[in-house]
Amino acid sequence: MLKRALAFSSAQETEAVLLGLEEQLTRFANNIIHQHVAETNHHVVIRAALGQRVGVAATNDLTDVGLERAVEAANAAAKLQAENPDFPGLPAPAAVPEIAAFDEPTAGCSPAERARDVRQVCQRAEERGCVASGAFRTGVQEWAVANSHGLFAYRPTTEADLTTVVMTEDSSGFAADASWNMAEVDAVALGEEAIDKALRGRNPQPLEPAIYPVVLETYAAHDILETLSIAAGANAVQEGRSWMSGRRGERLMSPLISIWDDGLDVSGWPLPFDLEGVPRQRVDIVCDGVAGDAVYDRARAAKEGKESTGHALPATNPYNPWLNASRLGPIPLHAFMGAGDSGLEEMIATTERGLYVTRFWYTRTVHPREAVVTGMTRDGTFLIEHGELTVPVRNLRFTQSYVEALMGTEAVGRESRRMWSDPGMCSAPALKLTAFNFTGTTEF
Repeated sequence: MLKRALAFSSAQETEAVLLGLEEQLTRFANNIIHQHVAETNHHVVIRAALGQRVGVAATNDLTDVGLERAVEAANAAAKLQAENPDFPGLPAPAAVPEIAAFDEPTAGCSPAERARDVRQVCQRAEERGCVASGAFRTGVQEWAVANSHGLFAYRPTTEADLTTVVMTEDSSGFAADASWNMAEVDAVALGEEAIDKALRGRNPQPLEPAIYPVVLETYAAHDILETLSIAAGANAVQEGRSWMSGRRGERLMSPLISIWDDGLDVSGWPLPFDLEGVPRQRVDIVCDGVAGDAVYDRARAAKEGKESTGHALPATNPYNPWLNASRLGPIPLHAFMGAGDSGLEEMIATTERGLYVTRFWYTRTVHPREAVVTGMTRDGTFLIEHGELTVPVRNLRFTQSYVEALMGTEAVGRESRRMWSDPGMCSAPALKLTAFNFTGTTEF
């Protein structure tokens, strides 16, 4: 199909990218399943180049008529564009590693199978006087790239993730996990985790905002990882709006912290090529606390005389329609934070007084250059006193530089948890940090 699309083009260079989705979702609330939904959509993005004038068009009409119309639109747009001196041309074919992340049972998962697992969560919550809500998603994504230089790359991937929030009259608990193999997503264990947190969090007490040592569960650490890794894209770094800008080789965090992106690691959600068809490389964003490398597509790499690391998005961004992909640029989709050698119990036991935080919520970056983020705690926040969890506390607002917080890392958990990041998947361990700036209180 992509070859047919290329054949319709009269441009000097043409690229066709297929993005396919077959996804099903089982939603539950008030301890019952209230909705099964499914979405199937395949669309093609055409990029046509006349020298350095580039036009883009997209369609999900995959008939020959639909493809030809999209190609004509891309060619017509190219003729109207000014020359783009940053366009490096389309890539030549390159060998792509054989990395598989496709599980047949996950691809064929039925509503009844998801309901079986969700039922376990809801029943256990009801038996213990709680109310469970959430969603269990399974699906298949297809990725293919072809261009007029003979490049062709294709991979299908599967995905499964379950998220649940369990509530009482005055508390809540959260749990989530994700994988390309649904057998690795233990719904019963996740439900029990959220139920236990909700029950323990009853009758939360007010606490004065201040700077506290914190023990962050993997969910809160995931927010830190996602925020920092997205800012490791070459656009943000080159434009001076990233925490990495001009700081390569500087120690910005504790030596206990390492962050990297690796699209070939099957423990994550691997995809061995980017949306230009370039093979992905592992990129060390932070190595033992020292700022490392950004991730690049071909255009941004050419600005610095480098090679692409295989992190291009499509010419138009299908994930966030309100964002311009050329502005967002290359970003990590397979981010990891390195695990350590500590358990959560050890982190708590070595904290004289501090806070245990399950996750952050509604976080927004207020100072990109310094990675200052504001947000609030949610779904299980507890006071630590003399090495023990004591009372649950009401949620707190915070304003904190994530980079500065990681400079004070005292311990890193030995176990990581994966979470879906839409797109992509991040993997992070629990963290113990010496200081975190809480600036306000909430009524719940």
